[in-house]
Amino acid sequence: MTLPIDEVIVGDCIEEMSRLPERSVDLVFADPPYNLQLGGELLRPDNSRVDAVDEDWDRFASFEAYDEFTTAWLAACRRVLKDDGALWVIGSYHNIFRVGRAVQDQRFWILNDIVWRKANPMPNFKGTRFSNAHETLIWAAKMRGARRYAFNYDAMKMANDEIQMRSDWSLPICSGEERVKDETGAKAHPTQKPEALLHRVLLASTQPGDVVLDPFFGVGTTGAAARRLGRRFIGIEREARYAELARERIAKVIPAAPEDLEVTGSKKAEPRVPFGQIVEAGLLSPGDVLWCPKGKRQAKVRPDGSLSAGDLTGSIHKVGAMLERAPACNGWTYWHIRTDRGFQPIDVLRAQIRAQMS
Repeated sequence: MTLPIDEVIVGDCIEEMSRLPERSVDLVFADPPYNLQLGGELLRPDNSRVDAVDEDWDRFASFEAYDEFTTAWLAACRRVLKDDGALWVIGSYHNIFRVGRAVQDQRFWILNDIVWRKANPMPNFKGTRFSNAHETLIWAAKMRGARRYAFNYDAMKMANDEIQMRSDWSLPICSGEERVKDETGAKAHPTQKPEALLHRVLLASTQPGDVVLDPFFGVGTTGAAARRLGRRFIGIEREARYAELARERIAKVIPAAPEDLEVTGSKKAEPRVPFGQIVEAGLLSPGDVLWCPKGKRQAKVRPDGSLSAGDLTGSIHKVGAMLERAPACNGWTYWHIRTDRGFQPIDVLRAQIRAQMS
């Protein structure tokens, strides 16, 4: 079967996923029913009614019925995910703990749980408990030990002012112009997620051109974010009215040009350059002296790319560690060359080789 790329499919997600080829999608983002039916009408202090989730798609006869449904759709997601793919699931305290167990039962390997802290949460109008100000996302690889799942660490760090991105995200809920409205002007979907949340998820864990499957598509937030970021999507939605609104919404999105989608890359993804290659290229010669950052320790370069410092010999990493009496050392940043501008790390020489390779 040809993948229905950039299409919104109306139907039951389990049945529709069974029609997709095995190992065909790069990422699944799932926002399943929360099973959060309220016990009676909820009113604000001014007696206006709170819009609760009272749709049929969020009704389950029992916890057991919800668990059975969760197990079935997760198994379907696992079948269509590539082996280096990943899964995101979002939920509230009503369901996320049951979903989390099912995720592990299906042999997914949890990488992080992310707390989405809502910058503008709805208050608890009854005053009977804390205001529910967050939801939880689970990020999981398809299998334990999967080293190739996508994670744009450096891009996330750059997006956070060059500070490592943490697992608590403060983002506002969906409101204002972003809210998709129905023909009466009322909000079309009770649990529409903000596009900023999907932007971060997709930027963190996909590459341009990757295929993202959303089995609970709603009004298309995943599709809108995917189109804007140059990703492809497959949406499955059982409610035809939501699917049509999603199509209309996504059609209005102007995608970024391919040349504008490049993000801060990871050094781990760059080609490996052994220190011996620096010597082979003539950027350093046998007998050249390298210095520690403070210029107090030194070592000489040998023809095979090893170093000697007195009686000590070994790689740039090993000799640095021995001199510092440390368990490990990054020789690329520890050892320096003396230039007209002062000391510079030998990593600048590695960068020259990588530039030639590219």
